[in-house]
Amino acid sequence: MTYNIAKLSDSNPAMVSELRNRCYTIIGACQEVHRELGPFLNEYMYQDALDISFEEKGIEKVKEYYFSVTYHGREIKHRHYVDFLVKGEVLVECKAIEQLGSEQRQQLWNYMRLTGIRIGILYNFAPVHDQCERYYLDTDTNTMYAF
Repeated sequence: MTYNIAKLSDSNPAMVSELRNRCYTIIGACQEVHRELGPFLNEYMYQDALDISFEEKGIEKVKEYYFSVTYHGREIKHRHYVDFLVKGEVLVECKAIEQLGSEQRQQLWNYMRLTGIRIGILYNFAPVHDQCERYYLDTDTNTMYAF
């Protein structure tokens, strides 16, 4: 799937503020995990710690959110899941790699498209300076906005 890529601040600054507010506590929990555990650990350790952080903060989440995919009207049997569905509206994909790249972005973007969930966070815990990317999918224009 090919997306138009754009910065949301160029077209809708008010929406950027709203989306950032929706993601604020989620990103804060990620930052806390990175700050306390530090870099260079296994991805699953960060996921488990983030699960605990969400619980302690009372943030509604589903860890390893399962979703199904259909092809020609038939369900593909392979289990597909994203690391977290938070507050019923934000997908969070955790990574522990040297640098985020197009492969990781495309993975999150596909999860957003296939689930119909329009807000996604890609968070990389491994580097000394953690990385966070936020996206909004406009399904009407097939545009993936960074915000």
